[in-house]
Amino acid sequence: MPDQLIFAMEVFLNGLMAGVLYALVALGFVLIFKASGIFNYAQGVMALFAALTLVGVMEGQVPFSHLVNAVLGTEIHHFGWHVPALLAIALTMLVMIALAWAVNHFVFRHLVNQEPIILFMATIGLAYFLEGLGDIMWGADIKKLDVGLPQGINTIIDEYTYNLFDYGFFIDNLDIVATLIAAVLVAGLIVFAQYTKQGRAMRAVADDHQAALSVGISLNWIWVMVWSLAGFVALVAGIVWGTKSGVQFSLSLIALKALPVLMLGGFTSIPGAIVGGLIIGVGEKLFEFLIGAPYLGGATENWFAYMLALLFLVFRPQGLFGEKIIERV
Repeated sequence: MPDQLIFAMEVFLNGLMAGVLYALVALGFVLIFKASGIFNYAQGVMALFAALTLVGVMEGQVPFSHLVNAVLGTEIHHFGWHVPALLAIALTMLVMIALAWAVNHFVFRHLVNQEPIILFMATIGLAYFLEGLGDIMWGADIKKLDVGLPQGINTIIDEYTYNLFDYGFFIDNLDIVATLIAAVLVAGLIVFAQYTKQGRAMRAVADDHQAALSVGISLNWIWVMVWSLAGFVALVAGIVWGTKSGVQFSLSLIALKALPVLMLGGFTSIPGAIVGGLIIGVGEKLFEFLIGAPYLGGATENWFAYMLALLFLVFRPQGLFGEKIIERV
């Protein structure tokens, strides 16, 4: 088999893994947009905030320690204990649920029936607020996150491909685990949306707020639930991305790469978020390998996804799995 084809196969597999990571962030966007029509610009910052909180809880860090020390003149930074990973994840999820309630209670319940641009601007404000809150609570330094997820080259795949092609594929164990997590997450969300009472209520609210209210469905409860689910997805994405690249404020920028994923998969489709992520991940890796590096000087991964999304906006604006909007005049 030609070496170029073997290298392309490795790039393809790594692209699939990268696409799963993009899709994990895109899922949060889909959940909120599907249930409320709100495009949540703050989803990437929610992943950052969840990761910061998780590290802070695991290390026993005192929240707002820099502010407290500046006001009181103390030098207190840690409680002196460490929290096990599973317990810290559970506590962080409680924080994200409390955040969901606060977001709905103090912001979005006052903006019911407002124009979409107003809701979008509110999420931009929420993004910067959460970024500042995370900075004040836990500090701006880069943090290492370790919840026990395996990392490093998968030796089984490396040995198998070496025996097969005389060349070992480098596939990160963390990427494989992320793929399994994403598969379970998507399956769980689909089952929840299709077969549970709360999921059906969520879809009813998405279809028509007024009709949902008329049959006794509480908008406040549904929106808190949806934002809590989005917070859970953000926590999962924050764990994976934080483990992979460290917990730092550039983590919030992964939301920008999720936008092309949504444009490809559709803003209202949970499976579409995964498919869109895989297309973006594979497409940008293969394009860089086959065209970008040899002919364009490299660094095409920075813009390929947005160019592909632009093509979809021109020829299929609803995405691959999105619902086509038909207006009759």
